[in-house]
Amino acid sequence: MAQTAAPATGAPAITPISLKAIAPWAVLFGIVMLILLYFVGAEQGATALISGEGVHEWVHDGRHLLGFPCH
Repeated sequence: MAQTAAPATGAPAITPISLKAIAPWAVLFGIVMLILLYFVGAEQGATALISGEGVHEWVHDGRHLLGFPCH
């Protein structure tokens, strides 16, 4: 004998999150992603903010994965 579940009558309604609440987090996420993209793609050579090869060695494989030339 199959049993069917009764519909939940006391379940809370799901309220949507407003754009005003999401916007600051979206801007922060975008800024962090741009900084990460800079370090993976351009932190080498004339535009380097950090001297030495340390950053290059840390992001070397990611650079190849994303198609940035580095050699």
